[in-house]
Amino acid sequence: MILNHKFLLLTAFAICLFGTSSCEKDDQDIAPSIASIAVTNADFSTLEGAAIQGGVAVVLSNPNPGDPSGDYTVFAPTDAAFKQLGIDLGVALNIPADIRKLPKETVAAVLLNHVVADGGKFSSEMNGGLIAPLGGVSITLGAFTNGTLTIKGNGNSMPANMVIPDVQTTNGVVHVIDRVLLP
Repeated sequence: MILNHKFLLLTAFAICLFGTSSCEKDDQDIAPSIASIAVTNADFSTLEGAAIQGGVAVVLSNPNPGDPSGDYTVFAPTDAAFKQLGIDLGVALNIPADIRKLPKETVAAVLLNHVVADGGKFSSEMNGGLIAPLGGVSITLGAFTNGTLTIKGNGNSMPANMVIPDVQTTNGVVHVIDRVLLP
């Protein structure tokens, strides 16, 4: 029963995050949800597993698209970012299932450090300085320089780079980053 529940939650997360869009001019484009982006993109396999492990998939798959209380800015680390985190921590995080080596509470705290309840902001709407993610420990946005915006978690020695900005979803905006933000 638990496995079935996780499968359904994962499926809902995927559908909400990535969704579908039409190439026909007469059809209305449908933006994916934050959760569906993680599920349908191979570069987010570890993020997907971490969202389930940490119990935050529900936050990212708000069932009420357009509801301002569920519109987020999400800094989404790639699988390569999680592998680097594993190297930094001395824990092999080579495949998505390896995220289970970390305590659920730690995974939840780290993931909530990537989610900001601010209505979903595009990079052009962000100013350098401190912002408060759902995890509670401020993260620092750097200045937009040479086409790149940096983000640094309180526990990071180096900032993350925003490698793919401004992915609009039904419940916010996703920015792909190359490091995991540590609280």
